[in-house]
Amino acid sequence: MTEQVFSNYLKRELRSDHAGETGAVFIYRGIATVAAWRGDAELMRFATAHGQTEAEHLQLIEAWLPTQQRSRLLGPWRLAGWLTGALPALLGRRAVYATIAAVETFVDQHYQQQIDHLQTHGGPEGLLPLMLRCQADECHHRDEAAALAGQVPGWLRAWCAVVGSGSAAAVVLARRV
Repeated sequence: MTEQVFSNYLKRELRSDHAGETGAVFIYRGIATVAAWRGDAELMRFATAHGQTEAEHLQLIEAWLPTQQRSRLLGPWRLAGWLTGALPALLGRRAVYATIAAVETFVDQHYQQQIDHLQTHGGPEGLLPLMLRCQADECHHRDEAAALAGQVPGWLRAWCAVVGSGSAAAVVLARRV
């Protein structure tokens, strides 16, 4: 893809999307690591399928965002993602599914803000369909995970609130660094 000229807003948002998709790839790697260790084939299938979608999203965003515009904190995003996947996986499937539902709820809202901006202000041709595609995939992940999680106990809702807040904080930081 040829180098695009983006507004500062779109540069920051694409940087945060790139950081987020990097983190997402590592969330599923963390889940897969624990699932393999536990011999949990069902959780491994979930992590593999979702991880492939996130890897595709990452490649799509990388095609739009020049390397020099990407977050300089990719190492911390990878670690944070891996831990966000591995820690709940240690507690079992329900914790994983609830965590994914929480993350994807935030991601849906984040993509929606960008979609609204593009629909109002316009942007490079092809970017809006990309955002809509990524959002649809993330909503599918959210809905599947929420259905698998079922009724979430209070302690797990607290963890999910932390995950949601952490995702929001990561976006703020990724927009800047």
